[in-house]
Amino acid sequence: MKNYLIYIASFGLCAFVIACSTKKDTLISRNWHALNSKYNTVYNGEVALQLGIDGLKNAYVDDFWEILPVERMQIEEESFLPGQKGKNANFSRAEDKAIKAIQKHSMNIEGRERNSQMDEAHLLLGKARYYDKRFVPALEAFNYILYKYSNSDKIYEAKVWREKTNVRLENDALAVKNLTLLLKRHDLPPHIKADGNALLTQAYINLEEKQKAVNSIKKSIEYTSNKEEKARYRFILGQLYEQLKYKDSASIAFQEVINMKRQSPRIYVIQAHAKQAGLIDVTKDTLIFTKKYAKLLKDRENRSYLDVLNHQVALFYDQLKLQEKAKNYYKKSLKSTSSDSYLMASNYRNLAKIYFDQTKYEIAGKYYDSTLTKFTKKNREYFIIEKKRKNLDEVIKYEKIAKHNDSIINLITMSDQERIFYFQKFIKELKKKDSLQVALDQKKQVIEQNREQNNQQNDNVFFDPNIVPTPGGKRGITPLGLDESKNSFYFYNPSTVAYGKVEFTKKWGKRALVDNWKWSAEIQNQKNEEVNPVNLEVSKNQSETVTINEKYTPEFYLVKLPTSKTVIDSLTKERNNAYYNLGVIYKEKFFENKVAEERFEQLLANKPEERFILPAKYNLFRLYEISDPEKAQKLKADIIANYPNTRYAQLVNGQISENKDPEAPLQVYQNCHVMFENQEYKVALDKIDKSMTLFSGDPLLPKFELLKALLNGKILGLNAYREGVQKVINTYPDTDEATKAEEILRIDIPKMEQMVLSADTTSVKWKVLYKVGAKEDKNTKILIDKLEKYIK
Repeated sequence: MKNYLIYIASFGLCAFVIACSTKKDTLISRNWHALNSKYNTVYNGEVALQLGIDGLKNAYVDDFWEILPVERMQIEEESFLPGQKGKNANFSRAEDKAIKAIQKHSMNIEGRERNSQMDEAHLLLGKARYYDKRFVPALEAFNYILYKYSNSDKIYEAKVWREKTNVRLENDALAVKNLTLLLKRHDLPPHIKADGNALLTQAYINLEEKQKAVNSIKKSIEYTSNKEEKARYRFILGQLYEQLKYKDSASIAFQEVINMKRQSPRIYVIQAHAKQAGLIDVTKDTLIFTKKYAKLLKDRENRSYLDVLNHQVALFYDQLKLQEKAKNYYKKSLKSTSSDSYLMASNYRNLAKIYFDQTKYEIAGKYYDSTLTKFTKKNREYFIIEKKRKNLDEVIKYEKIAKHNDSIINLITMSDQERIFYFQKFIKELKKKDSLQVALDQKKQVIEQNREQNNQQNDNVFFDPNIVPTPGGKRGITPLGLDESKNSFYFYNPSTVAYGKVEFTKKWGKRALVDNWKWSAEIQNQKNEEVNPVNLEVSKNQSETVTINEKYTPEFYLVKLPTSKTVIDSLTKERNNAYYNLGVIYKEKFFENKVAEERFEQLLANKPEERFILPAKYNLFRLYEISDPEKAQKLKADIIANYPNTRYAQLVNGQISENKDPEAPLQVYQNCHVMFENQEYKVALDKIDKSMTLFSGDPLLPKFELLKALLNGKILGLNAYREGVQKVINTYPDTDEATKAEEILRIDIPKMEQMVLSADTTSVKWKVLYKVGAKEDKNTKILIDKLEKYIK
């Protein structure tokens, strides 16, 4: 009987296995493999896929300074070898499950797939590869569905995913063509229409066809039922309108995001508020803006977004020219936790601009340094800020020189009485400052002494580790022997009172028993400060002599003022050079025309050397053409009348163009330098002499002067070279050419002076040297002709 049962069971098992074979097209086989695929391998693969997608979305950080991508997925440039898998374990697991389902449960019989779940498995395979950023293998999987399962209910979804992959592979035009054909169908389910139109939007954005992108994103908003997607698509619509300059439409789109409230992720709502503020002129109705943002800043839900909100308020006050309030909110934005590096960079950059406008150049430089740390070097703005920062070093340098030398020269031009009065005023402020510092030091010393005394007292008292209440609601240490149950009131117990006195003295020091003892101590301190510790007056009852601190006497400073005309002239030249360079830097590099005008006007008011007057007037003429045409005409007449034969007169007359002049100073200098290298010394020297008259006052004159010194050295010898180099140093101090000239004078010329011809008696070859003048001279040509005839 047992054997009979064993035979029946074995036969039944074999029949079941045969019936479940992937090669047999039976009802049991189809349903068996379909169920195993759907609820085992494919299900587990989809779970792993969703975990991976959630991880991608959580790790992704949107850049709200650019149009948001439709899909939240970070694409990194990675290369994969054939057969190599990605790094995400969830997507690798999903792919393995899809492959397992295909390998174990596929029923491809007579060229037709009998397992209804195989299209799901291939779709899972393509999605896993797509999210793992292996787009070519993903495209193969989606194309296989379209080729093999043309009657599948997943066919439309597979088509959308294929075009997703094409967009990732930058085949945007192909994706637009295929999606346009797909979306013409009337039998598409809503979610396919939503996804298809969203993808079409991304393709149009990539192709810079933003108007078409607007139409497709509107349809996505209409068809999608996912609230997060609807909020994102509405935000993208607002960004598209913003770039198309449709400000009203953009503001409406952002308002729709705001109106979603908690149905939308909070970040979209906050950024919509910020974008909306940038689209309207908030200065027209400041009350609405301030009330709105006061409410937003107060809302506890917005604590994570204070960086954005404070930045927006700072921009508002910046537009109103309320710089102190703007600085305050920029700094608040910086203090808030933020993952937006561009926002942080914008805060630093705007603070730097404010401090720059306030002529606080050193602080501005530090903020520009901070700005650069938040930008990547690939960012175009990085190079703009870096260049501005380097230019700022020059501004800081020249502003310091101008301010320092101006103060000294102003003191020199004062009368003796005015100088004494000036220094007496300065000394008074200095005494006040020093007395405050001394008083502060004394306070610190008293506090330190109290702390040391209290520490010594505490060292001599043994306390029990129990804790008892003390005045002010704080917990204190119970002195040894105190019974809390008997003495619950603080002042009834002498131990707690004694301990309280120690604590009071430790915190407040010794105080008089008077009303308002806190403030009375401050009054006493102020009285003590009035008795100036550094005051040099002698008490009426004091007979001994007091030593006078020399820094509190005017003579201490008066003797330091320069009296030598050479030194004063040097300071004046240095100041004038600083003002001229500041004017040029503000005009050419920072485009701060108003500040540039002030520097050039101050330079001309100082009656500088001749070499600064004409270029300063010309630069002012160009600035006045923009700000004050009447003044520009006066300067034009002045330049033409007083400097008729200069290039500047030709420029203001319109005879030559500054940008298209073949005889421009730089071009002429380069040509002369080529002549110098070709040993055409005489021609180059003649050209320089003519050009220096024409280019009077041009910034390139120091270069011409140094080249002229080199040419004279070649033609006239070492003494002429030394004189020419010294002239560059004296005429154009604080220039790069003057620095080079000093180096030549210090190093090169002494070496040349030490050079002598050596008497080499062992050499079998020798040369004869003839002392000649310029190559073009008549005598030189005669000598050359004779030598050539002799050689022949």
